[in-house]
Amino acid sequence: MGIVAGLDSSAGFTRIVVCDADTGAVLRQGYAPHQGDPKAAEVDPQTWLLSLGEAATGGLLEGVQAIGVSAQQHGLVPLDAQGALVRPALVGNDKRAQVAAADLAESLGGRQAWAEAVGCVPGSGQPVAKLRWLARTEPENAQRTALVLQPHDWLVWQLLGRPARRTTDRGAASGTGYWSARTGAYRPDLVELALGHQAVLPEVLGPAEAAGTTPEGLLISAGTGETMAAALGLGLGHGDAVVSLGASGSVMAVHHEALADPSGMITSFADATGMHLPVVHTSNAVRALRGTAEMLGVESLDELSALALKSTPGASGLVLLPYLEGERTPSLPHSAGTLSGLRRESMKPEHLARAAFEGMLCALTDAMDVLRGRGVEVRRVFLLGAAAALPAVQALAPALFGAQVVVPQPADYAALGAARQAAWALGVARGTLSPSAPPAWQGAAAQVLEAGEELAVGQAVRQQYVATREQIHPGAFGA
Repeated sequence: MGIVAGLDSSAGFTRIVVCDADTGAVLRQGYAPHQGDPKAAEVDPQTWLLSLGEAATGGLLEGVQAIGVSAQQHGLVPLDAQGALVRPALVGNDKRAQVAAADLAESLGGRQAWAEAVGCVPGSGQPVAKLRWLARTEPENAQRTALVLQPHDWLVWQLLGRPARRTTDRGAASGTGYWSARTGAYRPDLVELALGHQAVLPEVLGPAEAAGTTPEGLLISAGTGETMAAALGLGLGHGDAVVSLGASGSVMAVHHEALADPSGMITSFADATGMHLPVVHTSNAVRALRGTAEMLGVESLDELSALALKSTPGASGLVLLPYLEGERTPSLPHSAGTLSGLRRESMKPEHLARAAFEGMLCALTDAMDVLRGRGVEVRRVFLLGAAAALPAVQALAPALFGAQVVVPQPADYAALGAARQAAWALGVARGTLSPSAPPAWQGAAAQVLEAGEELAVGQAVRQQYVATREQIHPGAFGA
């Protein structure tokens, strides 16, 4: 078929992979950091273009026929009526809109009204909350804002030469707070509610549609957000879930329909293939391991893992509820962590180490059960993050999750997903691929772990955790 490229513009860098369009084999790669502080709440979008240009030097894109763009999510690029930047882009890690998000939730009539309208309750990171913050804090800039884009939308528009048509995709749109994955339509009234007036919103393209073609004949696909691109790069399908182990955690699964959740625990995203990606977040994951390591005077998580494996399932009765920074799932924003089951025989470093791993994974299983309780099937779990390589995580996860666990080898999955989308759009444009299914690229190289005989033991550990959680926080997940 030819050669395609996937571009991932994250918070701190741009990665580009050039792939064979038929097989997905990586032919070349490029990388460049973004200028400035990657943790900054405001960014000049031009830095994304400069990084893109630097990553693509040395003839990296020679022979490429189509490009897909993935970018950081929840960013807001406000433009005036002429397409000029009103102010620096507000990016996803900007937390200044927390009060604005709470105001919005009440303005529409509460959490349930938002969940039914757009599949999620406003959060500080979402563009809809950033628009409210802009209206309240910088009213002159808000008044000048006539067009609202996200980072991947803006990059696609720039690559195409800033045409009159502005586009996005359903994956990125589903994170805005003013587009519904269930109805496939914008809610312009919510933009007006947040910003104070109407604004032009980009056209939402289907998964296999092209955003356009450059004057040189290079096809640019719809693009998408990083989460959706990574799911496409991993080759996720129905029955697959992703557990992400960062300082905080998340559980995301592929599902056939959007889920409205008035509790706010589920955020209903769309994916880049026509399916849906309901996500449940936890406030605590690896931070519980790091805190335990500090308590025990252990220098690394590898050492903590080795220590944990000296203990036995159930950690001699010790249970750690890892709600160190409050918790989002269940909704316990003002809670603290709890260590239960202390007896003389359990007061050993290896038992506390194991309780930390079991507590982290049981909390993520709670999040997974929120999805399962809504009819989401989970047969296979992809485990992502550096902590996924820890032996204690790999030993415990399959039995606690009750599913096969896949640990993919490290790779630029968002960039690979963007490239796969580009190959799909190119094939559809040429009539060689169906718009109903992406190209069948080889799946991610991975380690596969099975629960086997440990499943019953894992379920006993899980029951011990749930009993403790219900004793300390009765009814945290409702009846």
